[in-house]
Amino acid sequence: MKNQTYRMTMLFDFYGELLTDRQKEFFDLYYNEDLSLAEIAENAGISRQGVRDVIVRAEAAMQEVEDKTGIIKRFEAQRPHLEAAADAAAEIKTINYRRYEDPRLTELADLIIGEITALKE
Repeated sequence: MKNQTYRMTMLFDFYGELLTDRQKEFFDLYYNEDLSLAEIAENAGISRQGVRDVIVRAEAAMQEVEDKTGIIKRFEAQRPHLEAAADAAAEIKTINYRRYEDPRLTELADLIIGEITALKE
């Protein structure tokens, strides 16, 4: 994956609901809100090391699930194929507009694009 923050954000997006409320809160504050360990510790009334331990345990728990399931890996692998299908559907619409003006082709291309968009979410 691209970098540590991106990887952790992906793990959180896919597996964040498996964490405890405290793990979710600290993880979100650290990675998504860009607070330092010291800032989180001060707000939570615990040590910086305590915050780090919670975040490290959350990272490990989510990485363990990813290692076992490979869901993110498969998600990343299918993205280029979805993009290629979306591009092909858009090209069909363009060719149809320029040459055929068949409303059924436009309808089908729009359906394909809609389904691809749903798969990406």
